[in-house]
Amino acid sequence: MSTASCAVRPDGITSFSMIQMASGAGNAAGLVFFLFDLLHLDGEDLSARPLIDRKVRLAGLLERASSSLHYSDHQIGLGPAFYEKACTLAVEGIVSKRADAAYLPGNRGLWLKIKCLNREEFVVIGWTDPEGARPFLGALLLGYYDPGGRLVYAGRVGTGINQAELARLWRRLQPLAIDKMPLDVAPPRSTRFGSPLVLSRVHWVRPELVAEVKFLTWTDDNLLRQVVYQGLRADKPAIEVRRPVPHR
Repeated sequence: MSTASCAVRPDGITSFSMIQMASGAGNAAGLVFFLFDLLHLDGEDLSARPLIDRKVRLAGLLERASSSLHYSDHQIGLGPAFYEKACTLAVEGIVSKRADAAYLPGNRGLWLKIKCLNREEFVVIGWTDPEGARPFLGALLLGYYDPGGRLVYAGRVGTGINQAELARLWRRLQPLAIDKMPLDVAPPRSTRFGSPLVLSRVHWVRPELVAEVKFLTWTDDNLLRQVVYQGLRADKPAIEVRRPVPHR
């Protein structure tokens, strides 16, 4: 079954036709819409009304809709607890909105998306050359040991490293530089997310340093997505960074 989240748009014919088509199709097509806002209904422009009022109208409208249309409910208050619960369910995160706000295209500072991030350690296996005005290095290449003791590529991280830390990492990496790739299998040169990896711009190192990172999730090709550097771990040997190859 596929799902989609959307707002009922202000172009009355298109939006209402979408609801009618989904209602008429039932669950036969396997597509479910979760609706979170109502901007236009029966010739009335609702965009200037507060969000909470628009959602009340939306909830009433969906009471007579088919099971392929779902009302996207909300939680008022208890934000931190709601966030923690969402993360335990392995969802991407939560979105907080101003309940008293009119609809405005784009964010306009009226809503805030807070992602649920994972935090783990990975072995540093190399670095890439910097680009533009960035000094010292571009990104760290990360890996981990699988249960068979093979070093597996996990992705790279360049976000979250200030200039002082870039300099410190550069100094730590220089004496560890090696000519041969420490991985059993070369990393993919391109993925759905991020820029292509140019192996000619990669410098390999002995797998001795451990970096802690935050990341959103694993991609379908078993690479880290949306990775943020947190620091080096001096208290954990690299050989202890072991985990099964993730399956998505």
